[in-house]
Amino acid sequence: MSTVLVTATKEGVRIALLVQPRASRVRFGPTHGDRLKVAITTAPVDGAANQAVVDLLAKTLGVAKRDISITAGHTSRRKTVEVACVSPEKVEACIA
Repeated sequence: MSTVLVTATKEGVRIALLVQPRASRVRFGPTHGDRLKVAITTAPVDGAANQAVVDLLAKTLGVAKRDISITAGHTSRRKTVEVACVSPEKVEACIA
């Protein structure tokens, strides 16, 4: 995984995502430009897709949902997510 997709921050990591709502199955990848593609089955209605992304990341990375925040792209497919208490290496290992 490229370091453009996952960058270290003071509190944890920042991940650049491209979200594909209404997918046939939930999965990570492949990369799309400088972003990691995340496919979710949820429709983008009333924040449900954002919550599905947070739920998926929390489960995959083994962190609490409160440690994940969408910092950019709340109404866009292109999102920037920050995850506290995790290293870039752990993200790459869990998502790869």
